[in-house]
Amino acid sequence: MTRIGEGLSRRDFLGAVTAAALLGPAAALAAEAPKSDRKVRIGVVGGNFGLQFQWHLDPNCIVEAVSDLRPDRRQYLQHVYKCEKAYESLEKLVLDPKVEAVAVFTGAPDHARHVLECFKRGRHVISAVPACLTLEEAQAMKEAREKTGLTYMMAETTYYRWPTILARQLWKEKRFGRFLYSEVEYYHNRIGAATDGLSVDQGQRTWRYGYPPMLYPTHSTAFHVGVTGERLTAVSCLAYGDDDPALKDNAYKNPWCNQVALFATSGASICRCNVFWRVHSDGERAQWLGEKMSMYMSGASGQPFVIREAGKRDVKEVPDYFPLLPEPMRVATGHGNSHGFLTHEFVMALAEGRPPAVDLYEALAMTVPGIVAMESSRRGGEQMKVPGFDRTKGPA
Repeated sequence: MTRIGEGLSRRDFLGAVTAAALLGPAAALAAEAPKSDRKVRIGVVGGNFGLQFQWHLDPNCIVEAVSDLRPDRRQYLQHVYKCEKAYESLEKLVLDPKVEAVAVFTGAPDHARHVLECFKRGRHVISAVPACLTLEEAQAMKEAREKTGLTYMMAETTYYRWPTILARQLWKEKRFGRFLYSEVEYYHNRIGAATDGLSVDQGQRTWRYGYPPMLYPTHSTAFHVGVTGERLTAVSCLAYGDDDPALKDNAYKNPWCNQVALFATSGASICRCNVFWRVHSDGERAQWLGEKMSMYMSGASGQPFVIREAGKRDVKEVPDYFPLLPEPMRVATGHGNSHGFLTHEFVMALAEGRPPAVDLYEALAMTVPGIVAMESSRRGGEQMKVPGFDRTKGPA
């Protein structure tokens, strides 16, 4: 099985993909046979976003059980994943001895707590983004992962957007030359507002009500961290808030709907990161600027996709990466067709006994900078250092 999680890392394969990307479609590429025929038995928790993944289509996966607090969502999870077993809560599901891994698609404030509960019960975990909301949670997750040796992966969709896969390939080939600057963006107009349908459900506030933009940074930061492997090491963040009632009274004491962060990186480059909830735009987008090559994603502004390389013709098409998945999983999904790649990467990491692409250390490298950026905003844009949560030296 080609290790998509390491940027399609086999040398001969990488060269072929890059040539195809710069000269035409990559449709001739195909996934290799899996290295393992082991079936991973997974429990899926969260009958909203959790429905959008292809666990039931992965040849190496069995959906053993599902869970949601709401009976209607439990039933829909059972229907989609063709699963007979359902539990009323994550806490009950993790007690099932046949469940070896859990897909946690609960509300953002619950991710760290639920991941730690899974680790406590000896279960591997993939969770929705972000990994956590505080530095204390980040430390607790790191300590638990290294103590137990269990696998964690964050389901960051930006990592497997096809332009990101391509940028990662070109970065590994050093095609950008010295990497100077990136702009990374996530726009979701009206999310978190008092009148937003995802923030108020059946008259009750959800976790999204007044949610701070920079505590949901990974759709943006993954464009830089997930391409270069660099760490975001310092940040200055400015913020804007309007008169929406959700910003006057929310669980986060958050007064802002838009935040702009300027990060310094471990590679001596600069990353400008936007997360906006009030803007006439939508979606995730990036551009990567280097001395020899620059790459621009398409976006709501009308900017077309283009790669510009010194002395060569512009490239205006992204390769088709579906052939890298098993045939049953080649289905269109949200977030730039990334869901199947996330699903398969986690399953194969467990089946093959290796770390997944967006493991805990990469997840925290994408998440923690936003936590510090939030504090920078509270301090009027003061530049602050971003602590690292990389692997502790040793056998863990």
